Amino acid sequence: MARRPIWHDEYWLLLIKIFLKQPQGVKRLYSKDLIDVAMELNLPPAFLHQKMMQLRRIDTPRLQRIWDSYANNPRKLARGIKLLRQMNGFGTAGAFYKDVREVDTWQNDFKPIVTTGPATPDEARLTPVMLIMILDLYFRLTPITMVPQTPEIIALAKLIHTTPEQIAAVMEVYRVCDPYIKGEEFIVSPLLSPCMAIWKRFGNEDPDKLAALAAQLKDYWE
Repeated sequence: MARRPIWHDEYWLLLIKIFLKQPQGVKRLYSKDLIDVAMELNLPPAFLHQKMMQLRRIDTPRLQRIWDSYANNPRKLARGIKLLRQMNGFGTAGAFYKDVREVDTWQNDFKPIVTTGPATPDEARLTPVMLIMILDLYFRLTPITMVPQTPEIIALAKLIHTTPEQIAAVMEVYRVCDPYIKGEEFIVSPLLSPCMAIWKRFGNEDPDKLAALAAQLKDYWE
C-alpha cells in the first residue's frame, strides 16, 4: 500500500522557519534544512518541497492566517516550534501515516551505512548519499586517476566532509562491483555490501540520471 502523508497545520511552522532563512524563499529539494525537517517529520522531501512552494503563493485563507501569525513574530514562531517538538509521537511514523506499515526508504540514504564488519571512523560516517556522490565521480574518472591526489577526488572529499583517502577506498570497492573491470574479483572490505547496494541501484542505469541526482544532492552539503 502506498504511503499517504498526513499533514497538520502545525507543520507549517517548521517550513516557515526555513523559508525565512536567508536567502529567503523556497529552498532546494535536497537542501540540508529541508532534509532535516523531512527526517524529523518522517515525510518525503518532495512532499515538503511542494508544501513550501505554497508559502511562495499562499493560496488559502487558512495558510494566510498562519503566515500572518508567525512569519513576522520570530519569538512566537520559536515557541510554536518548541511546543510542536514536545508533542507526543512527534517524529514517529505512527503519528504521520495512516493505515500503513513504516518502511524506511529515502530516509536510509541519509543515515550512516551498515557495514559488513568492523569499520574505521571514516567508514562509519559514510552514508548512502555520499556513496552515490562517489559513484557519480567514479564514472567520470579512469582507474589510474582514482587516487587521493586527484583534484576531483580532493574537491568531492571537501564537499561531502570526508577524506580523499576514503573516497579512493570506496572507488576501489566499486571496481570490484564493476563488471567491465577485470582482475578486481575479490576484496575484503566492510564497505562491500553497502557499495554493492548502491551499484545495483545506479551502476547499470543511465549515467546521466545519476549525474542529475548527484548535482541535486550537492545542495545537501552546500
